[in-house]
Amino acid sequence: MTDSHPSRREERAECLKLEERSLSVKKRFLAMYKKAHAGHVGSSLSCAEILVFLKFAWMRDDDTFILSKGHAVAALYSVLAEANLLTPSQIDSYYEEGTTLPALPPVNAIKEIPFATGSLGHGLSLCAGMALGANLNRQARRFFCLTSDGELDEGSIWEAALFVAHRKLTNVVWLIDRNHIQGIGRTEEVLTLEPLDAKLRAFGFHVVTADGHDFASLLAARDECTRVLATQNRPVVIVAETIKGHGIRATQDTVDSHYLPMDNAQYEQVLEDLEHFHEAAMKRLGDAG
Repeated sequence: MTDSHPSRREERAECLKLEERSLSVKKRFLAMYKKAHAGHVGSSLSCAEILVFLKFAWMRDDDTFILSKGHAVAALYSVLAEANLLTPSQIDSYYEEGTTLPALPPVNAIKEIPFATGSLGHGLSLCAGMALGANLNRQARRFFCLTSDGELDEGSIWEAALFVAHRKLTNVVWLIDRNHIQGIGRTEEVLTLEPLDAKLRAFGFHVVTADGHDFASLLAARDECTRVLATQNRPVVIVAETIKGHGIRATQDTVDSHYLPMDNAQYEQVLEDLEHFHEAAMKRLGDAG
């Protein structure tokens, strides 16, 4: 049966727009990586949809975003360019000497990037501090933080989680890019995280699980978080299940995709793979309508 309910039609239309933006964002940062012959392609591909979703389907202009997994900053640069907040000439300068767009988030160079986060494990603490300050100043501001799952090996993350829960900082939205791989291996081999949802609940969070590559799933997670934040006075965390290097058939879900710099042949294959994934996603959305 085809669901003709207006809200469902509107959601499909929004998902289609987000899919188109996602492809544009990915093509941009892949070109940046190729020109720079730089790695961390897999890290950006695992969170690209999440960043697009946050920027274009949830966050307001007065919200603050912290990319705690700073090694994926090329994806964030690309999203900011998609929103016309960075210029083509800035994007072209990525990784070059004297650039304002280095390999990790810069210090005091871009308004939309308030902190340098090259050292992992600190983004949630930064959000917690800003959120508390906003509350004390009676400011209705929200703070979004995206961490990697590998960062959860850091004690500072759990200290921040305790603080957010204790102070009931419902102006913080925490998202975890759960791609199950970190720089030296699979997360469960390096340091066991599971059962992650139970641990987060024990710390006082309402836990929402989403498919981090599916915009309908992310939108549903947004709506659930919005309801909980408005009615339960509990902090929320979205565990977004993702795939490292999503869309690169040869290396996705491998440690290699964490460091992969692309040669010419690999770059062309990646673009072909991404077009294939994009067409399949658009077809699914079209068939659903």
